[in-house]
Amino acid sequence: MNKKICIIGGGYVGLPLAVAFANYFSVTVVTKSRLHAEELSKGFDRTETFSTEILQKDGILFTSDIADAMDSTIFIVSVPTPVKSDNMPDLSPVEEATKSIASVLKKGDIVIYESTVFIGCTEEFCVPILVKESTLTFNQDFYVGFSPERINPADKEHTIHTVVKIIAGSTQEVTKTMEDLYGKIVHAGLHIAPSIKTAEASKLVENIQRDVNIALINELSKVFHSLGVDTNDVINAAATKWNFIPFRPGLVGGHCISIDPYYMLYNGKKSGIDLPLIKLSRSINSTMVDYVVNTTIDLLKESNIEPKNAEVLMLGITFKENCPDIRNSQSASIFSKLNTKMKQVDLFDPVADHEEILRVYGINTLCIEDLLTKKYDAIIITVAHTAYKILPIKSFLRNDIGIILDLKSLLPKEETDFRL
Repeated sequence: MNKKICIIGGGYVGLPLAVAFANYFSVTVVTKSRLHAEELSKGFDRTETFSTEILQKDGILFTSDIADAMDSTIFIVSVPTPVKSDNMPDLSPVEEATKSIASVLKKGDIVIYESTVFIGCTEEFCVPILVKESTLTFNQDFYVGFSPERINPADKEHTIHTVVKIIAGSTQEVTKTMEDLYGKIVHAGLHIAPSIKTAEASKLVENIQRDVNIALINELSKVFHSLGVDTNDVINAAATKWNFIPFRPGLVGGHCISIDPYYMLYNGKKSGIDLPLIKLSRSINSTMVDYVVNTTIDLLKESNIEPKNAEVLMLGITFKENCPDIRNSQSASIFSKLNTKMKQVDLFDPVADHEEILRVYGINTLCIEDLLTKKYDAIIITVAHTAYKILPIKSFLRNDIGIILDLKSLLPKEETDFRL
């Protein structure tokens, strides 16, 4: 395969693809930001996934100009797909990427989408843009495919090489090309979906299933807490049955589980089909922020600490442990609400970028030197970073009379006042 590959997007999805494909093909990574392209060219990875040596190896060009990828024959779209303020799909990144590709699209080229989209998006939204902007004919002059990304940020075990990849092309020949292409980098094998829509739907279902199950456990955890029963003890006991799946309670943020259900709800709305379970699950998981805030207030009062005079420490703002991604952070929402009710709320997260936190959420974070000099009435562990395990967390409480809320079961339960 004498192919040249262009990847649109240099983040958690695009970079692993680029690094893997560069072992076999010439790869051009096009990112929207010139600064980002320059950072990557210098070997700096914001996702903290790859070293300078790896990013600067032969075979990868980083740029912000699609013209640098004019000779590419395979274009892969790996841009974010967020939602708008009304939770409707925001396809502007995909639209922009598609128009960019169309400006250099040639006969015989293949455009593959890895970004999570609603069912039908590739053929009903993206293809018309490619046709209009390029004046080429679909499935005659150019072709498309879909292969949903399955990247799990900060996970060193489940990588692009070790996770089965789903592929589907607009023709059988394109699917075969995709099979040859991805087969070189995915050691776990490929699953050929019967249609692009099937592949699109599979990605949504993967994350919706998790959202629904976590919502169930979150709901149950409230009951268990009211009865003085530890949720983790219940789950561990139930997990002794062979077919029980041990989902854990928690905050559902990030760019996948908390976003993808809205894309399926959009499909339901277009089809005139109500999806009450998906809606309810999203609602339950979204209300966990208020549940944590209200529980903090109640526990402070039970300890004879007036909330308006309380100083609170939050440990963690990223959406998962040991990962710098702060998109759609539920911890940031907790901080924002507590900040209006408490005397002082401080945040310490050694994994996230402090300048990014300030830019995105307007929150100034503590450095470790400041943290070690302060005392608090309440500590809330929202993310289970490995770095927290060596911190003397209990020593940060004021005279040992404060409270600890451990949302991730990082500490032994006897050392905490509340666990989800």
